[in-house]
Amino acid sequence: MSALPQARLASYHVVHLPEPDDFEFWREQARTLAQCEVPPDRIAWVEPGGNGDLFAAAPAAGSERGMPVPPADARLVRASKRFVTLARNAILHSDPERFALLYRLLWRLQANGRIMEDKADPDVRRVEELAKNVRRDSHKMHAFVRFRLVENEDGEGGEHYVAWFEPDHHILRANAGFFMRRFANMRWSILTPRGSLHWDGTTMSEGPPAERSDAPEGDPTEDLWRSYYASIFNPARLKIGAMLKEMPKKYWKNMPEAALIPELVAGAQNREAQMVDKGKSLFADGLEDRPDTLAAIDKAIHACRKCPIGQLDNHAVMGEGPDDAALMIVGEQPGDQEDLSGRPFVGPAGQLLDVHLEKAGIDRRSAYVTNTVKHFKYVQRGKRRLHQNPGAKEIDTCRWWIESERAIVQPKLVLAMGASAARGMLGKTVSITKARGRPIPLEDGSELWVTAHPSYLLRLDGPAREEQARLFDADLAAVRARLAELAAP
Repeated sequence: MSALPQARLASYHVVHLPEPDDFEFWREQARTLAQCEVPPDRIAWVEPGGNGDLFAAAPAAGSERGMPVPPADARLVRASKRFVTLARNAILHSDPERFALLYRLLWRLQANGRIMEDKADPDVRRVEELAKNVRRDSHKMHAFVRFRLVENEDGEGGEHYVAWFEPDHHILRANAGFFMRRFANMRWSILTPRGSLHWDGTTMSEGPPAERSDAPEGDPTEDLWRSYYASIFNPARLKIGAMLKEMPKKYWKNMPEAALIPELVAGAQNREAQMVDKGKSLFADGLEDRPDTLAAIDKAIHACRKCPIGQLDNHAVMGEGPDDAALMIVGEQPGDQEDLSGRPFVGPAGQLLDVHLEKAGIDRRSAYVTNTVKHFKYVQRGKRRLHQNPGAKEIDTCRWWIESERAIVQPKLVLAMGASAARGMLGKTVSITKARGRPIPLEDGSELWVTAHPSYLLRLDGPAREEQARLFDADLAAVRARLAELAAP
């Protein structure tokens, strides 16, 4: 900006915003102030209900709302598309400093049009943070609003549904269109401490802030919803930290199914064990005893149709290697090339594994190499078969075979590559990051070591791939050293 006259510097402006989420009004005022070259420290932005500034200048004669009038030769105010996009979200935040922050960034954009590309700039980072918080609050609203049926006292007008929600930010009006489109044929109201929305099937209207007591406590359909939620709750996929991050407890009181969560979490381990036992029971028809040779397992897995993967147009792939190997290497499942060749780890992931094994000084020919799941799970796309990850139930069903292989080979050390392989060994899901690099004792006295699957490395590039390859090599080196210790007399 150019140097300002002393009189201009003395001016101090207060902008009273009509609504806390009115981006268009803020943009109009910000553009005018920037054209008049009013610096950020000479402006006070006041939300509805806020106090003005005792040192503000009186409204200038002939100016609207006390705003200065841009000179005839005022320059256009520039704002990048990225700034406008972020500003539309950030202005919905509850931070009272957001208007001043956005104007300060707009002011700086006039001198440096590329400032939004500077990720280290504190103003840019703060605006990004505000916008992110608003998007997350909107996501929570979409996910956790629960409508309840209320009875009309006069018995007229049809069914009416009411929901209570407590947003952290001024997102109510911004999300009106989402609910109008999603529940277009339903008469509903959303009540919040910041305002309310009402849809009669034709017209959207706004109302004043509400209290929790204005919303109904429940309706008969909630018993059905709770039964449904309990039936789809999967204890094998339970991650309490992730659940609380995505569904904070502050929303639980408005969600009928949330009352079940403590009990479901407490019983998750027992339910998971029951699922594993149920998977084992699938083999009770004629296979009460485990196969006692690898050849018997090979024959049996080709006839196995106990899970949906075995019913696809594919072929079972048996493990290969010495039947007394000290090291058993376990992957997830065969891929397309393994399915066609009938051998484990012959595709791109297998070739990469060979490179890293050789680097670590591990002879693949001395190891028994196999997969947790014995059939290739895929989805057909034209002539291509695209890999799909096996589900927890499919892995648990196939544990019968991997446990049978391990009982025959009796390795001293099992290397599980990937989360699916680790689950096949332990019967539960573990974090690769937390489990890698240390031995996990197994019930037969052997040790389980966990690392990433080589296919994970293939999906990365650049520094990320280099870092994961380094960790993979470190895991294999540790396995090689531990095998030497176990072999020592």
